[in-house]
Amino acid sequence: MVKMGDIKVKLNNIGKRYGYEWVFKELTCSFDEQKSYAILGNNGSGKSTLMQIIAGSLMPSKGELSYQIEGKIIVPENYYTYLSWCAPYIEPINDFTLPELLRFQQQFKPFIYNLTVDDILKISELNTAKHKLLRYYSSGMKQRAKLVMAVLADTPILLLDEPTSNLDKMGIQWYQSLIQQYTQNRLIIVASNQSYEYDFCSEKIWIKNYR
Repeated sequence: MVKMGDIKVKLNNIGKRYGYEWVFKELTCSFDEQKSYAILGNNGSGKSTLMQIIAGSLMPSKGELSYQIEGKIIVPENYYTYLSWCAPYIEPINDFTLPELLRFQQQFKPFIYNLTVDDILKISELNTAKHKLLRYYSSGMKQRAKLVMAVLADTPILLLDEPTSNLDKMGIQWYQSLIQQYTQNRLIIVASNQSYEYDFCSEKIWIKNYR
C-alpha cells in the first residue's frame, strides 16, 4: 500500500470525442493528495466519461493522463492498484454472496483499518442478507455493497460516480456517514449533480467549461 499523501493525478489537455462530436476538450487539471474534488454537470454532460478516463479504463481522444508518486510516473497497467471505484456501470459478481465478494476483493485489495468481513457487513447494514446471492439484492442493497467495497478498500484514491444511485433517504444519510468516517487523508473525486453527494468536496470542476 502506497503511503497516503504521496500521490497525484494529472490531466494535461485531455479531450474525448465520439465521431465528430467532442464530449469535452482542453481539460487540464491536477488532483492532489488528501483533497476532495467534485466533477459537476447535467446528465449526459460527460462526467462518467471523464471518470473512466481518470480511472484508466477509457482512452482519451487527445491529451495525457498520469499518476505520480513522489514525482515518479506510475505505468498505466498499475493504476488499479492505487484506486477504488464505485459507479452505476460497474456490476459486482452476482453469483457471490456479499461475504464471498468481500473475501475475494480482500485477496488483492485489503480493507482500511484492518476491517474484517464481519466488520464490513455491519457497516453496510446488510448483515441479515449475508446468505443471499447478490443477484437477489434490491438495487439499493447492491449499491450499499458497491459503496463499502470502494470506500473501505485500502487505496489512496477513491472515485465515486453518482454514489447514491438507487439509495433512499436513509441510504443517503448512511452514505454521508460512511464518507465522514472512512475517507480521511485520501484523494477523492466525485462525479455528481446532487449536492448531498459532494458537499464535502473542497474543489469543483464544471465540465461545461470544457465543451
